[in-house]
Amino acid sequence: MANETKEQPVVEKEDTYLHLKDNIEHSDELRKNGGKYAPTQRNNSSHSQDKDSQQQKIYKDNRNENIEKEENIPKKSDVNIQHNTFDRKKIYKCVDCGEMFNCSGSLISHQRVHTGEKPHKCLQCGKSIKKTGALTAHQRFHTGEKPYKCLGCAKRFRQSGTLTVDQRIHSEKPYKCQQCGKSFKESGKLIIHQRVHTGEKPYKCLECGKTFRQSGHLTAHQRFHTGEKPYKCVECGKRFRQGGALTVHQRIHSEKPYKCLQCGKSFKESGKLTVHQRVHRREKPHTCLECGKRFRHSAPLTVHQKIHTGENPYNCQVCGKRFRQSGELTVHQRVHTGEKPYQCLECGKRFNQIGNLTVHQRVHTGEKPYQCLECGKRFKLSVHLTVHQRVHTGEKPYKCLQCGKCFKESGKLTVHQRIHRGEKPYKCLECGERFRQIGNLTVHQRVHTGERPYQCLECGKRYGRLVHLTVHQRVHTGDKPYKCLHCGKSFKSNGLCTIHQRVHTGEKPYKCLECGKSFSQRGNLTAHQRVHTGEKPYKCPECGNSFKQIRYLKSHQRIHKGKEA
Repeated sequence: MANETKEQPVVEKEDTYLHLKDNIEHSDELRKNGGKYAPTQRNNSSHSQDKDSQQQKIYKDNRNENIEKEENIPKKSDVNIQHNTFDRKKIYKCVDCGEMFNCSGSLISHQRVHTGEKPHKCLQCGKSIKKTGALTAHQRFHTGEKPYKCLGCAKRFRQSGTLTVDQRIHSEKPYKCQQCGKSFKESGKLIIHQRVHTGEKPYKCLECGKTFRQSGHLTAHQRFHTGEKPYKCVECGKRFRQGGALTVHQRIHSEKPYKCLQCGKSFKESGKLTVHQRVHRREKPHTCLECGKRFRHSAPLTVHQKIHTGENPYNCQVCGKRFRQSGELTVHQRVHTGEKPYQCLECGKRFNQIGNLTVHQRVHTGEKPYQCLECGKRFKLSVHLTVHQRVHTGEKPYKCLQCGKCFKESGKLTVHQRIHRGEKPYKCLECGERFRQIGNLTVHQRVHTGERPYQCLECGKRYGRLVHLTVHQRVHTGDKPYKCLHCGKSFKSNGLCTIHQRVHTGEKPYKCLECGKSFSQRGNLTAHQRVHTGEKPYKCPECGNSFKQIRYLKSHQRIHKGKEA
């Protein structure tokens, strides 16, 4: 037996190479012939058929040995391996949920869903991530790299998966909701959407108990509690809680890629374009079940519903004022900090909200993209068009529960309710006068600064308020768009028409809490109250004399002008 072993032929290096090559070829032949061996003839005269037979034997022996070795590999305690001897595939099964994987790496990565382990850390912001691929994609937020380009629209993406989803815009939405018929590009998006119908919100914040439909929304929400803002704009240094918010912000410095084909207006987000297009279609698909009010998209409906519930979950730490939305709180906090991060490149004026900057820029461009189909009047904001349309319909959906008065705008109702509460939250630091609206304070401050930023291009006259300029311009155009329903008299402004109509109705909605006297105009009540307070806020810079009303000051100033003449 020992002698037989010694006499076995030795396989040289060249033979070993051919043996390995043959292993691959024999393996292919076996697959083609249903597991039967059919050797391929070699066009090499230096190797005889005997050697081929010998290599065939070695191949079979080695193959059996390899199979034996693989079958003897010890199994991990938490992994079930099913081994197919023929095609040598391994299946790795998760013992927690039963999901199957083709390779051990995929299983290990998957198990982090159950363990919560996040071993990969971003050196830029410290965020921990489950997978190396996800870390690579995340790091592109910091670098701005977008290596995947869509050939359909030239848009670029950080991840190949996002590119795949985008490409479906140019083709199909294969995942359809059986309940409402809405279609989606991704199965995951469909699953999340179905929670709208079921009301399921499986992700709960342990800090405040608020629940969410998506884990990503919970993660973003938790940053309100931690104060974490991991996404930084490399252009201006501003930080954000969500990567999406950073992406949208970065377009301030670059582009608005989504264009409305109907009016040419461009947007930073595709979602904003979708909502805007509803203005043209007059579509308002989201309805409040409490009062029937309709909205163009779900976010304002969610905020509106808090009017009925009284929910104001976001609290200002400085003054205690509460808000329905986190965004409203963020903007409000700028009142305390004085921060105005958005600057007009045309005139240098700064704003605490980007929306206010966008609207302001239309002063320079003259753009009024929203047109009333009833009278042809154009507006800078869609909300102004909506409010204006109520002039034609007579609709006043906002009612004061205290006195029954109705309003066209929710903001007007909020301001009106301050009359009942006696609340004037906005104070002038120059003279101490208080106001119900921040807009009135801003206009009042121009009395002290002398600023009149709005100029009539026709005659050069300047105004402290844009609305006053708009009304003034009707002197040149002769336009009187507001008509009294009682006598047919027309007016340049809606306010003048409203005040006039009180002549017919006898309405005097502004009552002095001191003596009970009522007035048809708020300004008259304010002037009257100075009789009780003795307040004289209007001071002559020439002689120091003070007056209760600005008209008395102007009348007085003519004395000085007469003396100069």
